[in-house]
Amino acid sequence: MKKIVLLIIAGCLIIGAYLAYSTYSDYKGGQLRQSLDRRRAEEYERKLTMARRKAAWAALKKSLESQISSYNVDTGMVIKDLEMNWEINCSKDSLIPSASLVKIPIMCAYQYAARDGKINLSDKVELKAYNKTSGSGVLKTFRPGTVFSVDDLIYLMITQSDNTASNMLIDLLGMDTLNAYFKKMGLKHTNLSRKMMDFKARKNGIENYTTASDMAYLLEKIYRNKFMNISTSKKCLRLLTSQKIKDRIPKKLPQNTVVAHKTGLENGICHDAGIVYANKGNFLICVLTKHQYKHARYTKRLIQDISLLTYNYYGSF
Repeated sequence: MKKIVLLIIAGCLIIGAYLAYSTYSDYKGGQLRQSLDRRRAEEYERKLTMARRKAAWAALKKSLESQISSYNVDTGMVIKDLEMNWEINCSKDSLIPSASLVKIPIMCAYQYAARDGKINLSDKVELKAYNKTSGSGVLKTFRPGTVFSVDDLIYLMITQSDNTASNMLIDLLGMDTLNAYFKKMGLKHTNLSRKMMDFKARKNGIENYTTASDMAYLLEKIYRNKFMNISTSKKCLRLLTSQKIKDRIPKKLPQNTVVAHKTGLENGICHDAGIVYANKGNFLICVLTKHQYKHARYTKRLIQDISLLTYNYYGSF
């Protein structure tokens, strides 16, 4: 009798164990199927998003081409999706007078010069009466004899496009040294041949030139922390993000959009080049224009429209 009871108990345990294992297997199998289904759904959604993104990029390209063709303006442009490395460009290697865009490579050249021991960024420079020049900036209002650090001058040159600060920096290192650093940083078509607001030199055919491709190349190196090193790249990016002139790339974007950029403006010349931090991805935008208009408001509007069209692309997928 005891043996029969033990056999019954053993049988029950075996059946229970089998049922438990079967239930567990079904549960695990259900989990596996759910996991596979979830992965398939996620993969399908990724492919669908990518298809929408590619279609939106193609539509953006057409919109930008149409926008540019509607203006009677010579335009050099690079638009780049910094996540996907997709690029839309227009006459990106065309030489265009750089105006104040040359201040970006001047800023970068000074970082090289500091590393090489040619200059100390904390060195003091005295403002002389002959340094003062017209156009943008506040230094022209300061009393001669006022002292600034090299870093102060760089800050004013980038954030307020200060022409006096720029010319002081050009004098300090010299054009030959600055041009040598331009080549060292990989710029192919950018030169410095005259100071800011030197219209006499400009009239005599002496001009500073750059291209949309050169500006895009340098800005992307800064953005990806590959200009010299991470700390120097971040320093340059902070300066560009502190830009006070916001009537082009940022003008039509949502108010709190972060834009790291530098403008350029002279008679017949209107530029803006920088990085825009959008909600669904960041993009590089360089728009250089040469025009015959009396005022720059039309070309500013072109840059604003190109910026907004590109920004809106990131909300379309």
